[in-house]
Amino acid sequence: MENNFVDELKWRNMLHDMTPGAEEELKKGKCIGYIGFDPTAPSMTIGNYVQLMLLSFWQKSGNQPIVLMGGATGRIGDPSGKDKERVLKSYDELDSNLTFQTEQAKKFLDFEGPNKALIVNNFDFYKDMNVLDFLRNVGKTLTVSYMMSKDSVKNRLETGLSFTEFSYQLLQSYDFQVLYEKYNCRFQMGGSDQWGNITSGTEFIRRNIQGKAFAVTTPLLTKSDGKKFGKSEEGNIWLDPKLTSPYKFYQFWINADDADVSKFFRYFSFKSKEEVEALEKEYAEDPRQLKNILAEEITKRVHSEEAYKSVLNVSNILFNKKASTEELKAMKADEFETISQEIPSFEIKGSQLSGGLNIIDLIAEHTQITQSKGDARRAIQNNALSLNKEKVHSHEMMVKSEDLLDGGYLMIENGKKNKFVIKAS
Repeated sequence: MENNFVDELKWRNMLHDMTPGAEEELKKGKCIGYIGFDPTAPSMTIGNYVQLMLLSFWQKSGNQPIVLMGGATGRIGDPSGKDKERVLKSYDELDSNLTFQTEQAKKFLDFEGPNKALIVNNFDFYKDMNVLDFLRNVGKTLTVSYMMSKDSVKNRLETGLSFTEFSYQLLQSYDFQVLYEKYNCRFQMGGSDQWGNITSGTEFIRRNIQGKAFAVTTPLLTKSDGKKFGKSEEGNIWLDPKLTSPYKFYQFWINADDADVSKFFRYFSFKSKEEVEALEKEYAEDPRQLKNILAEEITKRVHSEEAYKSVLNVSNILFNKKASTEELKAMKADEFETISQEIPSFEIKGSQLSGGLNIIDLIAEHTQITQSKGDARRAIQNNALSLNKEKVHSHEMMVKSEDLLDGGYLMIENGKKNKFVIKAS
């Protein structure tokens, strides 16, 4: 791929603003650029993933990316986009988050070859600097009036802004200067809410070392209903499978509003312009197919091919009325755990099945799948009850330990739509 980074952003509708001369600088050849990530959460989210995609497009266009982890700035708190003061995290929590997020970032960029990505921790810039050095060498660069002209500051003056968060702009600016001097890093990128902080950095470099640096920002990604991208009804969509299961991650894309699918496809697919436009045309009347293609691509990339297959297994059991006993028995414990989060689930003691437990007692007394034993008998008489995808024909049937599937699970179905999971602990 040639250094067509700006063209790439334009057709993907990912370019919000850039400083004069940025495009001309890129035409000269390989450039080095960075994006900062503050480790204020236990994992990166798909909101962070927008910026990881930006770094990916940067690298694929022939440039070198730097992931700047905010070991220092995370201790301060960025006021950008916030209407009130952040609650500061403990150092131990921030360090733990940083270690975890560093490993996450390594999954999404190429750390080999001529354009290999680098990961830098800005804590290293400040750990040996005392407050007097900071005030003299960093705080002296920008005037208060200049700093107060930035939206991230102006928008907080009424609700309150501590000196700590006010100083964030200085730290981010100095970060850029250090990277410029140490790595010849001339570009800083980020969301449009970072424009003020980034251009403060270009001003730092101009004033302090008479250098020329550049800013590039993406639009803040919002959904068609105006709500912030990256959240579901249940909260953040995390890149960590322990916080958001691959199944829920996949379902986020499948359940996206039809009006958003083209926007999401351009932001998150590595397919070429020609491929994307052809798919948009082919499925103009059937956006669900586009969602399926995107959900598959991004689930495999963020999680794995195996995780994607597991997602399909879970979806098959939950939604395919023709799913077989063999398919159910092939499921793994973690897949049953995912299913148990999607449909009503109950827990019983494994010892209750060691000598066998009558099916009627199991569903009426131990799980409340039916309201009464009479309801349970009627379900069996009407051929509506299934255990592990096999019809129950006798109300005298005994459920035994050997009926348990991987991880100690049973699946009960009462009619076509009512599915339940029982776990024997």
